[in-house]
Amino acid sequence: MGSHVSKQVDRRKAIHVEKKTLSDLQGSGEDFPGSDYHPSDRKNWMSGLDPERVQVKSIVWPGTHDSATNRVGVPLVTRPFAQCQSLSIYKQLALGTRVLDIRVQEDRRVCHGILLTYSIDVVINDVKKFLSETQSEVIILEIRTEFGHDDPPEFDKYLEDQLGEFLIHQDDHVFDKTVAELLPKRVICVWKPRKSPQPKAGGSLWSAGYLKDNWIETDLPSTKFDSNLKYLSEQPPVASRKFFYRVENTVTPVADNPVLCVKPVTGRIHRFARLFITQCFAKGFADRLQVLSTDFIDTDFVDACVGLTHARVEGKA
Repeated sequence: MGSHVSKQVDRRKAIHVEKKTLSDLQGSGEDFPGSDYHPSDRKNWMSGLDPERVQVKSIVWPGTHDSATNRVGVPLVTRPFAQCQSLSIYKQLALGTRVLDIRVQEDRRVCHGILLTYSIDVVINDVKKFLSETQSEVIILEIRTEFGHDDPPEFDKYLEDQLGEFLIHQDDHVFDKTVAELLPKRVICVWKPRKSPQPKAGGSLWSAGYLKDNWIETDLPSTKFDSNLKYLSEQPPVASRKFFYRVENTVTPVADNPVLCVKPVTGRIHRFARLFITQCFAKGFADRLQVLSTDFIDTDFVDACVGLTHARVEGKA
C-alpha cells in the first residue's frame, strides 16, 4: 500500500513538472507565420482561402481524435472515461474540423473501446448534411474497426453506396492537386479494416497507409509533446510526401494514474497546440506538419491550423 501511494505521489510530481516545462516554453512566444490569421467563416474556410490556390499537400488539416464520442457510454457514469469530443460530427465540421477519426464495431455502431454510441449512419448523415451546405470544403474521413472487434460485413460497399458521389478516388496525384481540381468530389475516405482486404489502388476508398501517425500512450504532456516533435521530424516534407501524417495534440488516461477521466487529462496538453507549431518552426521542420488533431476541438485550434495553411498559400511559410 505504501509503495503504491509513493508511486502516485511521484506520478503527480512528474505531471506537475511536465506541465510547467511546457508553460515555461510557452512564455517564449507562440508566433508563427499565419498565427494572427482568423477565418471570417470557419464553416467555409477552404473556400475563403481560394480553392484554386490551395493545394492538398499545403493544407494543415485540423482534426479530431475519437471524433464520434460526444454521446458515448452513459452520461455521468461511463461517458467521462471515453468522451473525447463534446460536439456532434456536424458541429465539428461547421467549426472547421476537416479530419474525422471514427471507430466502428461489427454491427456498424461507433465505439470507443468497449463503450458504444450511435450507428455509423449518424456520422454519415452529419457529413452529408455539411457537404450539402458547403461547396468547396474537402474532408478526410478515417473509419477504422476498433481494436478487439471484427469488421462490419461488406462495410466498403456501405461506404461507397452512402458517399459515392463525393468520394475522391485513391490516387497519389491528389496530393499535388488544388482543392478546385478535386471538386465536385469532396471526401477522402480512409477505410482501415482489421481483417478484411485493404482498399485497392485506384478505388473509391483509401487504404491505411495513406493516413499514418505514431501514437504514444501517455498522460505526461511534455513526454507526448516531445515525442510528437521527434516523430514529425523523421517524416518527409509535405511537398514530396504521398501520404497524410497526423500529429495528435492529446494525452490519454493510463491505468496507473488515479485520474482516468479524459477531459482533465487531455487538458494538460490541449492549450499547447500553437506552441507545437511554433516549435516546429524553431526546429526547422514545419514543412512536415500536415494533420494536427485534438480532443475537444475549439476555434483557437482550428484558427491555428487555418492560419498556417493561409501562410503557405501566400508563400510566407
